[in-house]
This record gives sequence, structure tokens and C-alpha cells, in this order.
Amino acid sequence: WLTWCQEENIKLRSQPALVPLAVNDELAFVAGIPCSLNTPSSSPEKMLEKRQLLRDAVRKEMGLKDNDMLVMSLSSINAGKGQLFLLEAAHLFIDQYPLQTGSEVKKSLDIRHDHSTLGVKHHLRGLVLKSSNGDLSSRDLRTRNSHRRKMLFDSQGTEEQALKVLIGSVGSKSNKISYVKEILRFLSQLAKLSESVLWTPTTTRVASLYSAADVYVMNSQGLGETFGRVTVEAMAFGLPVLGTDAGGTKEIVDHNVTGLLHPVGHPGTQVLAENLRFLLKNPSARKQMGMEGRKKVERNYLKKHMYKRFVEVLTRCMRSR
Repeated sequence: WLTWCQEENIKLRSQPALVPLAVNDELAFVAGIPCSLNTPSSSPEKMLEKRQLLRDAVRKEMGLKDNDMLVMSLSSINAGKGQLFLLEAAHLFIDQYPLQTGSEVKKSLDIRHDHSTLGVKHHLRGLVLKSSNGDLSSRDLRTRNSHRRKMLFDSQGTEEQALKVLIGSVGSKSNKISYVKEILRFLSQLAKLSESVLWTPTTTRVASLYSAADVYVMNSQGLGETFGRVTVEAMAFGLPVLGTDAGGTKEIVDHNVTGLLHPVGHPGTQVLAENLRFLLKNPSARKQMGMEGRKKVERNYLKKHMYKRFVEVLTRCMRSR
């Protein structure tokens, strides 16, 4: 609507105020974040323990192994949400980066043994590359990731690691049938990718899904996308976010801190594939980004923050009269 005001030459009496949406108390409660629903028997600490039990149970039901990285995207299925681009990135990941197992992993880890996780953290801090207009360009991100490929892969365990992709909201009234059919045609040609894709029906009971996931992908293409509540919900559950450098996502996700950004459209699929590989191979970085995202939610995106900002806006409006 701000663009519309500019196009119609409508002058605003004051600067617009932003009141971001918030994580509701029910999800904050399950995520183990202090909220109004806590009781002595359901403290945040105890809820964190219960969340781990929930995670284990849901992942077992999904048939996931402990070492599998579950990447999740919850939204209506349409072109604006970019599910097909996500699946294309997953295909690139599987096609370009076949996962090592057994002796291959051990040999690879032996070669890289001299590197430390401190190097990983230092590398993350130095990865912020911006184009001249402040957005991340496809070229910038490819350059950044070419350096990232040279860094140490975490040496935690030698089990086979696998990428699993969960697409949520199947059956939503907002789904575009033609787009869903396009996705199914794409998957029908790629048996290996199809085996790695999970689906869920439309549901408002998402706490169990957030608990089971390891990474959240917000792949909205910036077409009318303002503030994705699911992004901050995922962050509340300690999930790093892989998001497009567009719309509200780039305002929520701090690049290389709470997640990683990639360009919209086809140029972003290669970058997203590399980001998926990076997080799969670096669980410590994945965990650190998730922790930073959770802290950001606790600082900015709870109901108390939304109410406070809304009151400030109303107070300012009444004073201006």
C-alpha cells in the first residue's frame, strides 16, 4: 500500500509505523520460550525437555534417522511461495553433491582434521557480501559459496547424512492446482528426489512439525510478500532460515547470523542448493544460527512486543489529533 500511495501521489501525514506479527503464546509455550501459559509444572526448561521428546517421536513416525536433515517449508502451494524452486535446489544438491558414506567420510575427515570449528565461526562472520544496492546478487552469493566449499565440514559422526524435504499445507484452499500438478510432474521424473520429499496436509497444529525440523526454508518470491509469520515461528523453535533476499524475509533474517539468503527465481536455486549443503555438512553452524534466531524472537517477535508497539502507534495517533 505504500507503493500505491506513492504512485497515486498520496501524501501521508506522518511516517508509517511497523508493527510486526508475533509468535503466539501456544507456539512459544511448546518452543520453551517464557510466556503467559507457563506454570510451575510447565516451566520453559521443562517444556524444552518435552519438546525433545516430541521431536524424537515425530521424526520416528516420519521414518527419519538421527543424522537426517529435515528441511521444511509450510505455506500454501503456489508459484509465489517458490516450492518448485526449492525442489529444484534439492535436486541440484542431490545431483551435484553426492553424499559420502563409510570409509569415504573417514578419509575426508582425516584430511581436514587440522581445521577447527573456530575457523567455521570466523568464516561465517566474514561472509557478508552485499551488492551496491544493498541486496545480495546471484554473483555475490555464488562467489561467497565458492569460498565456503573450501571450508571444514563438521566432523561430528560418520553416519550417512541425508537431505529430506517436507512440503506442508497440501490441500490448502489457497493452493494453485496447476502449480501442484507442475510440481508432481517434476518429481515424477526424478525418482531419487521424490524419495526424499515428504508431504503434510493442511494443519494449524504445526508445533510438532517445527520440533521435528532442522532447517526452515522461506522461499517466497517477493510478490506481495510482507511479513511471514512462519519465519519467526521457525526461528522460535531454533531453526536456521534459508530465505529469499526479497519482501519481508530479508528484513527478518539476518544473513549469516540467523540464516542465509539467496536470490529469487532460478538464479537462486544454485545458491540455495549450496546453502543446503553447507548446513548439512556443518551442524554446529546450523545450531548457532538457530540459537541466534531464537534470541531475536525473544527480543522482538513475541506478543508482548506486538502489543507494546501497537499501543505506541495508537497513542501517537490520538496525540496527533
